[in-house]
Amino acid sequence: MPPAAITLLTDFGTADGYVAELKGVLVSLAPGAPIVDLSHDIPPQDIAMARLTVARYWRRFPVGTVHVVVVDPGVGTTRAAIAIASEGRLLVGPDNGVLSPALFSIDARVVQLPIDDTASATFHGRDVFAPVAARLACGTPLEQIGAPYAGAVRLRTPPPRRDAHGLLHGEVLTLDRFGNIITNLMTRDASGMVKICGRAARLVRTYGEASPGELVALVGSSGFVEIAVREGSAAQLLGVERGAVVVLSGAP
Repeated sequence: MPPAAITLLTDFGTADGYVAELKGVLVSLAPGAPIVDLSHDIPPQDIAMARLTVARYWRRFPVGTVHVVVVDPGVGTTRAAIAIASEGRLLVGPDNGVLSPALFSIDARVVQLPIDDTASATFHGRDVFAPVAARLACGTPLEQIGAPYAGAVRLRTPPPRRDAHGLLHGEVLTLDRFGNIITNLMTRDASGMVKICGRAARLVRTYGEASPGELVALVGSSGFVEIAVREGSAAQLLGVERGAVVVLSGAP
């Protein structure tokens, strides 16, 4: 059997040689494995963004795929390095919450990876995660990679809360490259009017229902309510940051 596909999600950017070094290890140890660059543009050290990104894609790939995630501000410290088998996929990365989406599946199994003394204290992506990913892609069982591990960090998206007046209070999770504001309000909550930073946004189904420059809210492809400006940037218009309060009136 040929090696399984290996995907890469990092905050390395592409201006330096870090991604190239990572790939050099992978093609050397798992020749023929398809390597899929998902993104190397996660903001530096942004664990929250990495976790949300992983949640979007990890199940979209075929069973057997190995997902490598390297957003690792704690590299070289006592944080664990882990590999996960979940719903037929495998994930490798630091134990800082970036791999959380795969940990909540009922069949999730986790092992802690050994870190050799020769591994660079600043580049576990190359010296720890890539070699493990290559072995997994070539068919090595998870249990031969490391020891069972029960202490993996599990980060969850905070749920919205309802106040005494029936208003649903959520928060901004992240901002995408279009300037859309992604909130923790879910599809089932999507009715009524969304208010943020003193501005109201009516709920629409598509961007085409909005007028150019209009501030609106709609359910995005991830199932979360997003606040957008047609042909513009809601983030720039409102100057909003992650954690800002979003209020939904008229929710069931």
